[in-house]
Amino acid sequence: MSERHRVDRAAAFVLHGYAYSETSLLVEMFTRPYGRLPLVAKGARRPGSSLRSVVVAFQPLTASWSGRGEVRTLVRSEWQGGQPLLKGEALLCGFYLNELLLRLLPREDPHEALFDHYAATLTRLATEREQAPILRGFERRLLQELGYALALEREAESGAPLDPDRLYRYDPERGPLAASIGADAGEGLVISGRVLLEIARDEYAGPATAQAAKQLMRLVLSHRLDRQPLHSRAIFKDLASL
Repeated sequence: MSERHRVDRAAAFVLHGYAYSETSLLVEMFTRPYGRLPLVAKGARRPGSSLRSVVVAFQPLTASWSGRGEVRTLVRSEWQGGQPLLKGEALLCGFYLNELLLRLLPREDPHEALFDHYAATLTRLATEREQAPILRGFERRLLQELGYALALEREAESGAPLDPDRLYRYDPERGPLAASIGADAGEGLVISGRVLLEIARDEYAGPATAQAAKQLMRLVLSHRLDRQPLHSRAIFKDLASL
């Protein structure tokens, strides 16, 4: 995309903003046609800037920018409306989603389906009470879009369908491997075939499945992040301990 000089009204969301100078911001945007991009919003820190009130997270925008370098200049952004505000725990979940995108999504790598799923996920977080299933669904979709789709229906070595009544050790690189009761999980997580099949169907109603899905996603995401901790997850833990 470095050959493009000007892009007008691309659908976008703000993932994060950093102070770039005394008056400007460096904004990481997730755009539908071009993926994740760093854009300089010149003067956005000034009280009278037209960009100041628009360049905010979790709201659908259009973004217009120009330039040919690695960091281009945001020249205009318009709010598109229709997205309920995230509040309380839903807001923390939004920060978690944004951190995952910032840490895992390469720059200038378009993922239009993931963009649409992200937008739908924000709406669900703002309007539904149960947030954990929403997060699990997004984590699965993100991993799939990045080429790391979870193997949840077949045993990694034999390719045989999972047996609901058997235990498996989930290896983050290979998938489920046959295990036995009392087996050492090693680098993986021991989990039943029944639970893995329920996760494959995005069915998290059972407490055991909900907890196992959370552990499984943490295992796989930690592996993809080279075991570097997520700041948003640390905030969740701090709040839970209050």
